[in-house]
Amino acid sequence: MRLPFLSSVMESVFGEIQEHAEKVKDCAWIFQQAFECYMDAHCKSFSEHMAEVIRIETEADEIKLRIASHLPLNILMPVNKAFLLEYIQVQDGTLDAVVRALEWLSYRDRKFIPPYLHEDFMLLVDAVMDPFEELVKMATEAGKYCKRFSEIYWHRIGDVVQNILQQYHEAENIEEKIKRKAFDSILDPITLYHVVRLAESIGTVSACTRHTGNMMAAVLTR
Repeated sequence: MRLPFLSSVMESVFGEIQEHAEKVKDCAWIFQQAFECYMDAHCKSFSEHMAEVIRIETEADEIKLRIASHLPLNILMPVNKAFLLEYIQVQDGTLDAVVRALEWLSYRDRKFIPPYLHEDFMLLVDAVMDPFEELVKMATEAGKYCKRFSEIYWHRIGDVVQNILQQYHEAENIEEKIKRKAFDSILDPITLYHVVRLAESIGTVSACTRHTGNMMAAVLTR
């Protein structure tokens, strides 16, 4: 028999995890807008997009602190509390990765990215966006699972984790393609370093979403 208080706590915690995941998704969407703006010579709102990402990151941090404060210390929960706290840190780390990618992007003008890499970079950004919708879905299904402990929701979470993993590999392949093209070209050392590091920074966003999926599996497998 489950305690009503405990059910209420779990519902509240996973509701806030879903809220945090929505913030992460919003941040990713603005990241995509910022990158498209950066690649458009006529767009002048890159700094505004970056400021919006920072604002959303601050709001996500507040949610993260609320989640930690709502976890009861002396009550046995149906999930590992330490893993749950680590999960929210990992999910929050995707925001940090987005900010770092935008900061690195801002260090040089778009003209330093060779035109033959423009399309590949746009494909890479599109690829790393796909998992963010899955993060929200995963948080929603995890909340349902912890409320009913039905295998239906467990399998749905597993499907989401697999989708995120597949999307990560797709992004990884595009990142590798960009780096190979860059090294096969005649570029000055600074441009080469900036382009390769940029591809890696964007790829790190995808790696963080993969880590988030794996961490959710660890949270629920107690």
